[in-house]
Amino acid sequence: MWTNLSRRAMFGRSGVGFGALALSALLGEETRAAAGQIPPETVAGGNPLAPKRPHFAARAKRVIFLFMPGGPSQVDTFDPKPQLTRNDGKPSPKLYLGQQRQLLASPWKFQRHGQSGLPVSELFPRTATCIDDLCIVRSMVTDDPNHPGGCLLMNTGERVFSRPSMGAWVTYGLGSENQNLPGFMAIGPGPIIEGARQYGSSFLPAAYQGTLVTNPADPLRNLRGSQVNSTQQRRELDALARLNQLHSEQRTDDDRLNARVAAFELAFRMQTEAPEAFDLTGETAATGQQYGLDRPETEQFGRQCLLARRLVERGVRFVQLYHTTGGFQPWDQHSDLKAGHQKNATATDQPIAGLLSDLKSRGLLDETLVVWGGEFGRTPTAEGKDGRDHHPFGFTMWLAGGGVRGGLTYGATDEWGWDAIENRMHVHDLHATMLHLLGLDHEQLTYRFAGRDFRLTDVQGHVAHGIIS
Repeated sequence: MWTNLSRRAMFGRSGVGFGALALSALLGEETRAAAGQIPPETVAGGNPLAPKRPHFAARAKRVIFLFMPGGPSQVDTFDPKPQLTRNDGKPSPKLYLGQQRQLLASPWKFQRHGQSGLPVSELFPRTATCIDDLCIVRSMVTDDPNHPGGCLLMNTGERVFSRPSMGAWVTYGLGSENQNLPGFMAIGPGPIIEGARQYGSSFLPAAYQGTLVTNPADPLRNLRGSQVNSTQQRRELDALARLNQLHSEQRTDDDRLNARVAAFELAFRMQTEAPEAFDLTGETAATGQQYGLDRPETEQFGRQCLLARRLVERGVRFVQLYHTTGGFQPWDQHSDLKAGHQKNATATDQPIAGLLSDLKSRGLLDETLVVWGGEFGRTPTAEGKDGRDHHPFGFTMWLAGGGVRGGLTYGATDEWGWDAIENRMHVHDLHATMLHLLGLDHEQLTYRFAGRDFRLTDVQGHVAHGIIS
């Protein structure tokens, strides 16, 4: 049945799911290599996801990024401001974009938790039980107050132009611990603002881009093909290997074919390991409850978090979870703050606590860096009667595991929650710190493109040594 097909056609017929993705990525690399955009040795030099040594001893081996699009409010979650409570409804001492607005007290109370005694809002009672493992950064700042640019800056280090995502840079620098699964996976059930630019590889070789899963309950629809079974696939790959050997003997100066063959061998191996990695049916009922799979309001993000644990447990280097149930940016409460933030926190609180406690009980948290946050925060003033506007000047994120000091607050905003005034941490500083925890020097992790050496932190970024244990 294959006698009249070209070798390229045979690749197309036999490639399915991840394999077809890998092949298209490699062919795309060949095209860009021919145009002088990427070094030829990157394409021809074997497996791009083979494990690589870090620049220095790493504290973390892998990352889970819990991304909350829309901008969670810092003054309603992890940065309490008594001044807002005392001055609710009064004019703000600072204008916002030239406008006078009224201060808005948080509708939620804060309580201290854990041995560290750090305050957490009523929005996150479950996450609060893990507070001694969290480093709460209250002094985040970013450059873009709009969702598209803010999301791109947080995920790629650049708010306008196409740049490689964080996960792509990490897999480029370290490779993957498991050669039977993608090194970088992005999991989100709904639309993602700016789409693949948030998890893409841009000018890095396409092997480093994130593999997107949109339905955690049914993630493998395209992994298996219906044309052939595994035995036939193995025979086809063996036949292709013999044909490619003949091809290579005739063209000794062209070794790009080996990379294409490796992609299909990877796809073949994935069909054995990937279904098991994504299959949650073997988890106990207690584990399901731990992640909130037994409740409709927490099931979706709970599945994402449980998949993240299973993937990092199996050596996936970078897992990005998007809380996108219900739209591009569910945390974007310009109005109806109380109902909106309550709904979002309810959907994510139990799964996040389940993930942290599960990682810790399995001995994985020490080597897994977990990061939580959105693209910016929200104003301490009211927008309308019961909303908050975008706020890039001082907001909160937190980190846990992977060499981070737990039970710590780092940095501070002013008494109103307007501006970061202590240990200001720009997004570039966050990226530099994350790479440092992974054993990568952000100034050395570079890639030459269009005559310039690019890096995740552009020409900026400082490591926040104060949060490292």
